Amino acid sequence: MADTLTVVVVDDHSIFRSGLRADLDRSIEVVGEAADVPSAVAVIAATRPHVVLLDVHLPGGSDASVSGGAEVLRRVASEVPSTRFLALSVSDKAEDVVGVIRAGARGYITKGASGAEVSRAVQAVAGGDAVFSPRLAGFVLDAFGAAVGETAAADDELDRLSAREQEVMRLIARGYAYKEVAATLFISAKTVESHVSSVLRKLQLSSRHELTAWATARRLL
Repeated sequence: MADTLTVVVVDDHSIFRSGLRADLDRSIEVVGEAADVPSAVAVIAATRPHVVLLDVHLPGGSDASVSGGAEVLRRVASEVPSTRFLALSVSDKAEDVVGVIRAGARGYITKGASGAEVSRAVQAVAGGDAVFSPRLAGFVLDAFGAAVGETAAADDELDRLSAREQEVMRLIARGYAYKEVAATLFISAKTVESHVSSVLRKLQLSSRHELTAWATARRLL
């Protein structure tokens, strides 16, 4: 890793972004900022920073069932596999913490943290560690305990799907369009549609958004 860590700050309040930029350690370089979901996806893909400081609640999302921060993660994380995401939010609600961690964030700290604390968290996450504000760690431990059961059950659920259905499931969950899946697997779009219907029925899901959440929670992507 380079001596200087590169960071993108994603938050819909410009004053907060400016203040955070000024408070971060000198070894951390802010290479981009964004105020909503679309601009966050664009700047992260363009700059490929070591760490993204990501607000949980962002405007501009297209899926009302997930937070803006979680949507950013789901849309861009696979394009920047070496980038780590650290959630930074005023919210300390369990559902916000668990939702963004399940989407792929490596840590979650509240905005009451000092510049020095945020800097240390950035450095830790960049190094591969997970970082949480102390009072939020219990939420993650509780969720992880539940996830162990989910992961064990995932093998049984996958056994319901044929090998081809599993291939289609993973591509659809990653956001591929039917035509893109068809081209990748050398099958027709109509066949893809048939496989998707079968997958949703077997897993008792109702939409591709639910399928993405199901696959992400079980670390199948």
